[in-house]
Amino acid sequence: MSVEVYSGGVYPEAASFAARAAGAFIAAVATPMTPTGHVDKRVLEAYFGGVMERGATGLAAGVHTGRGSELSLDERILVVDTARSSSEIVVTGVYPQDRPNGDAWLKAAVSIGVDALLVFPDNWSSPESARDRFDEIWELTRTPLIVFDLYTKPIPDSTLAELLEHPAVAAFKPARLRDATASERGIRRASTAGRCVLTGEDLMLTESLGWGASGALVGLGAACIELTAAAVSRRAEAGFLSEMQPFIDLLAEATFHEPMDAYVQRMLWIAVDEGLIPPEFGYDPLACDRTGDAERQYVVEAARRARAGVTALLQRRSFG
Repeated sequence: MSVEVYSGGVYPEAASFAARAAGAFIAAVATPMTPTGHVDKRVLEAYFGGVMERGATGLAAGVHTGRGSELSLDERILVVDTARSSSEIVVTGVYPQDRPNGDAWLKAAVSIGVDALLVFPDNWSSPESARDRFDEIWELTRTPLIVFDLYTKPIPDSTLAELLEHPAVAAFKPARLRDATASERGIRRASTAGRCVLTGEDLMLTESLGWGASGALVGLGAACIELTAAAVSRRAEAGFLSEMQPFIDLLAEATFHEPMDAYVQRMLWIAVDEGLIPPEFGYDPLACDRTGDAERQYVVEAARRARAGVTALLQRRSFG
């Protein structure tokens, strides 16, 4: 089958998504659950709607923050379909276990009409095997792809170079935790390749926006939405990111620390405190036994201070 490729080396679908995603804040939302793992559509609708109302321009549903790899097929469909009715930009995840040939999840994602697929890295044996995987996903879905350079499985330089030239790739998401050198290098390579950069750097959010990311796709945006929204939308204002950094760092350091995977529970605590999620749905079943009331209070208070600091900053700038 012949497909149209723009002179820039990308498929029209990928180019279109990249144009829409540039400057966007796509919140990687959590999946509100009860302690037993129950998911409710009405709770999802209220939460996703609240995230959008507070400043997000898109939703990444069923990605890591939303425990997409742990959800059943029906739950993934419910979560992503609800996001689709809440936002004009919807991204979801593709995991190594989501094999493309006859895969029910990828077919469901296409049926829902997601705008892009965040491809979680695998143990690819070579750059060619990674490209083959992207070819397979594209052939099945015809949906723009996002390269995900994740700190738990960093993409080798040669493989990253190969993927950034793939015509289905619309964007690049770095998430290297504290490795500033690797993150900045990846952002510059993606920019040079003409790909949109959506930072996933929760612990280096303001820095990565300064390195050239034009938008964000972050779990830090699952709650305290106004902080990430302000950082992304006003990143070009002189001095703004440096003034924002103490408040972003306060939130990030309170939520992204060991055990690192428990950040999902920490973001859920904040979302409950903000009234985005009912308390009985503010649980991450994978982290409940690794967190406690003392940590919860610390996290919630840090989020309140960060939010108050940003509110004061925005007020000063509006009157300045």
